[in-house]
Amino acid sequence: MIQAIAAAALTMDVITDRYLTSGGAASPEAVNKYLSGLGDLPSRESDRLADTVNDLGRKSPALPVPYLKEDTAGDSPEQSRRSLGASGAFLLSDSEQEQARIDAVTRTNLLDTPPEERFDRITHTAQRHFEVSTAIVTLIDDKRQFLKSGIGPVEQNMPRARSFCNTTIRTPSPLIVRDTFHDEHFRWNPLVLGEPFIRFYAGYPLRSPDGWIIGTLCVIDQHARTFSDADEHPLRRLAKITEHELAA
Repeated sequence: MIQAIAAAALTMDVITDRYLTSGGAASPEAVNKYLSGLGDLPSRESDRLADTVNDLGRKSPALPVPYLKEDTAGDSPEQSRRSLGASGAFLLSDSEQEQARIDAVTRTNLLDTPPEERFDRITHTAQRHFEVSTAIVTLIDDKRQFLKSGIGPVEQNMPRARSFCNTTIRTPSPLIVRDTFHDEHFRWNPLVLGEPFIRFYAGYPLRSPDGWIIGTLCVIDQHARTFSDADEHPLRRLAKITEHELAA
């Protein structure tokens, strides 16, 4: 059921509201625990919930959800939840999501490893293409920004809270700052007011094979500049190459 919910991009609130309005007898708290793999429901309520999910996600390829007596899944609810990766993030608390993301960073086995040509090729290509001073590939754990590859004046193991990339990993789309002097979020950042005096930043979030955002590919410069939709295409292409290397 939770795999179907993730595939159909349904939210807990929508499911619970529809379940209750269709005559569901379990409390919203019980439904949330059941969908999170932390509790159980009587078979009648589980089957009513299956009807609800099937109705809400009619076009999902993961449907239909079977009734309880037909369900022969071998995994426990907790195993099923974990197997979803980032697509099941809606089932996790904020702290659980962050821990799952950090675990995905650790699974790369790349933290604190030396530079590698396969990543350096990517940053060199990005620097040349965008004609910027700096290009980096980062992995971000709970405390710091580790540079797996870096060209230009960027500090290794910078505290995560101070880095631009800490903002990038919190969004599913690229973070583009064309002029930091005119950006309310970054204009007072120490990296703008002091070394390396960042004026332009374009960062693309990098995902693990199971969908967690584990780092960034960024290009940085000390001059404001434009960045169009056409510019995003080569950055995205290089990011996908980087993700392939991170998973290798």
